Amino acid sequence: MAYAANSGGATAAAAAAIAQAIKASGAIVRLEPDDFNKILSRTSKPLVVIAKGGFFKPHYQYLTAYKGLMFFTKSPTELMLPGDTEIIAAREIWIP
Repeated sequence: MAYAANSGGATAAAAAAIAQAIKASGAIVRLEPDDFNKILSRTSKPLVVIAKGGFFKPHYQYLTAYKGLMFFTKSPTELMLPGDTEIIAAREIWIP
């Protein structure tokens, strides 16, 4: 019985942590890489957070804000970003 109570408590705590992360980060819109670049082209000097991930199959993750929303994409290759893009290199991008 104690095991079941602890297991349920851990599950509830994990769900609460995920819900809090979503509240803190706001809405995150996942896009295809081409659509992500279209968002970047709509603004001057976009700010983009970039992280490289993957162990056997590398991929690149990109995150930017536009008009109050966060936009995210993942690509197997590096994206060609506009020349005036401000880049922040991150160790990891975690999307809830």
